[in-house]
Amino acid sequence: MKFLHDNGLTIVLAALSLLTMGGMLVTGWSVYDHRLAEHGAPQVDLAAYVKSGHFLSSLFENWESEFLQMSAYVMLTAFLFQRGSAESKDPDEPSDQDENSATKASDPQARWPVRVDGWVQTAYSYSLGTALGLIFIFTFILHLIYSAEAENAEAMMHGQPVVSVIDHLASAQFWFESFQNWQSEFLSTGVLIVLSIFLRFKGSPESKPVAAPHSETGG
Repeated sequence: MKFLHDNGLTIVLAALSLLTMGGMLVTGWSVYDHRLAEHGAPQVDLAAYVKSGHFLSSLFENWESEFLQMSAYVMLTAFLFQRGSAESKDPDEPSDQDENSATKASDPQARWPVRVDGWVQTAYSYSLGTALGLIFIFTFILHLIYSAEAENAEAMMHGQPVVSVIDHLASAQFWFESFQNWQSEFLSTGVLIVLSIFLRFKGSPESKPVAAPHSETGG
């Protein structure tokens, strides 16, 4: 029970991710088979669909935008402020996040990268944003590859020529797929930052205390 209590947030989010991914898989398979039937092409089974460009392009298209949002959010909140927001550091006060890690190098309870001087400590200091940024790049590449595959499958059904991944990278279709998700991620993050100035959700670390004034910035 202690494990569930201490890790409930991760467990629930992982379960919801798998559940919704399964829903996406089943409904996407139905849509794809219907499209194949309209063009007189043979339908595919679920095992074939899960490896198809139609499914994987959509999957990584969404993952790409989410990791872009998270990496940008982590990096931007390190340097930019929104007074009164629960999602921002106080623009007038030093924060724990800005603490010089070198002062903790002799602390035996500090993580080992903090106790190592030089580039290891620097890399660890920015490892969260770096990791999220690298995952974004990885999913961006996978979205590109499978989006090109999906586009070529559609082209072959209509007797049109296929294109290379590089040509697809330069296409309006690929960037439309990306921008339609990117804009919503930045918008929703901005809305959360502003709404957290005025609204509350009792018990959530993403909210200021219910009685806190609007002018009080989060930490």
